Amino acid sequence: MTMPTTLVVDDEPDIRELLEITLNRMDIKTICAEDINSARRLLEKNRFDLCLTDMRLPDGDGLDLLEHIQTLGVQTPCAVITAHGSMDTAVKAMKKGAFDFLSKPIDLTALRQLVSNALQLSTSQQKQRDRRTRDVLLGESELMRQIRSKIEKVARSQAPVYISGESGSGKELVARLIHRQSPKNENPFIAVNCGAIPHELMESEFFGHKKGSFTGAVSDKPGLFQAADGGTLFLDEVADLPLSLQVKLLRAIQEKKIRPVGEHNEVSVNVRLLSATHKDLAKMVQEGHFRQDLYYRLNVIELNLPPLRARSSDIPQITEFLLTKLAKANEMPQPKISKSALTALRNYYFPGNVRELENILERALALYDGNVIEQDDLNLPVGSDLAIVDGFNPGKQSLEEYLEDIEKQALTTALEENRWNKTATAKQLGLTFRSLRYRLKKLGLD
Repeated sequence: MTMPTTLVVDDEPDIRELLEITLNRMDIKTICAEDINSARRLLEKNRFDLCLTDMRLPDGDGLDLLEHIQTLGVQTPCAVITAHGSMDTAVKAMKKGAFDFLSKPIDLTALRQLVSNALQLSTSQQKQRDRRTRDVLLGESELMRQIRSKIEKVARSQAPVYISGESGSGKELVARLIHRQSPKNENPFIAVNCGAIPHELMESEFFGHKKGSFTGAVSDKPGLFQAADGGTLFLDEVADLPLSLQVKLLRAIQEKKIRPVGEHNEVSVNVRLLSATHKDLAKMVQEGHFRQDLYYRLNVIELNLPPLRARSSDIPQITEFLLTKLAKANEMPQPKISKSALTALRNYYFPGNVRELENILERALALYDGNVIEQDDLNLPVGSDLAIVDGFNPGKQSLEEYLEDIEKQALTTALEENRWNKTATAKQLGLTFRSLRYRLKKLGLD
């Protein structure tokens, strides 16, 4: 097996020597350069599996070398070495495409973890070509092609990714795909809904605790960061984190270390952090409900998922996939769906996105006569057909406001028909009682 080779670029001889000794002990060949011009000449003559470059060099900075490597079209991951406390510089480098970062003074444990992650990259990419993933992101619209392309790019990096989008648009699916296409794909993927953990237990859940550190702590317990060590931690609904925990999360991201409750020493963790929410996190920062510094650390790379109504051309393909999955789960023959039913779905505005589409189809399978799913079997909310848009005036209102008006009208009509009985209304509209109550509150009808 060929020994991997790393290019080390730093103008300090002591740093070059430290990195060379450490990497050689990992059976990694090291070639050193003291400035950007020397590094460029070496890149022309050699193939490298990793590049480690200082940010401050005599003839430029590490970002110049990072951009040069990208113009060469090679798949060499590049990590930058920053001065202590220069997290903004590290974030800037990762936004530019850096694989990861190290801070001076160099922590040798963090260095070994970074190098191992980088060298796994080419191996994991070969495995991805040889293996079909269970999770699929369907759709041939230009929007979805762009999303899949971006997933493939960000999977190569260690940079934190912030996934934004409406409820039901597939944020956790995207997080799983990023993990599955990353060099960490053989290691754990841990997903946690931040809104589902009681505030008083959050620190213990995230960072673990020592036996006896508080009442009820009868044994040592590892936290979510330790459970995801070596892999990916996905924080869903990250907007629900209390400010007290946001401070500790920020430190964990910057230092790559955590301190369990009741423990005096910090523990190093090797975790790729992904986060998501359906809320407007930037607005929450402006309102003082979310820390600005944490927002910038989580949002190194942003990936915005479009709502299903913005890519209605994908609905037939997604519908076919979901019907096949549901039929198999219910041990039913493959169902067919009429053109009129598909047209109705394409014209529906889907406030609940793909998750709502799956619920609609699951209900339709229970209602149809066993031959073809017709439009009536879908039981879509009244007033949901957007094929007729005579009332929509783009100059006077946004599409979102127009859709809210339609939803409000449909809900009001259904409530009147059911004499304001919410349970009966929810059943008629094919919604859970909780979902109906949420919509009524959101639209000011409660």
